[in-house]
Amino acid sequence: MIRILFLCHGNICRSPMAEFIMKDLVKKAGLEQSIQIESAATSTEEIGNPVYPPARRKLSEHGIDCSGKRARQLLNSDYEKYDLLIGMDRANLRSMYRICGGDFADKMHLLMDFTHRPGEVADPWYTDDFDTTWRDVEEGCRGLLHHIQLQSAIHGGDF
Repeated sequence: MIRILFLCHGNICRSPMAEFIMKDLVKKAGLEQSIQIESAATSTEEIGNPVYPPARRKLSEHGIDCSGKRARQLLNSDYEKYDLLIGMDRANLRSMYRICGGDFADKMHLLMDFTHRPGEVADPWYTDDFDTTWRDVEEGCRGLLHHIQLQSAIHGGDF
């Protein structure tokens, strides 16, 4: 079982989009029993709040339901619980390092590093451009899933 935690600042836009897009991709690949996916915030600002309505609408446009999701904050103990902690931007990574006390097992990465366009996922909180964020997140999740499948094949199919 591979456990993935997606992170953004508030856990109401980008990281829940990544969580639910990845869950959809994993389900379509028949890997739900092998990959566990969740998301969290690096800040406390939105704790307990649902997915931001425009992000929820963008997911819904693609037939993806995120109902019931509430923002939660990354905990130091999450570092041991998850195999991959995937941030949306460099500020997220800095906060992840601070909360977890570093990345001694090389578990922390940027989502876009799993694509041919390394960098940061566009933040729709400031731009209101959920189309660009959708494109970035979907591309990143597809790249991450491909990476996981390659690693599994290299290591004899074990997740």
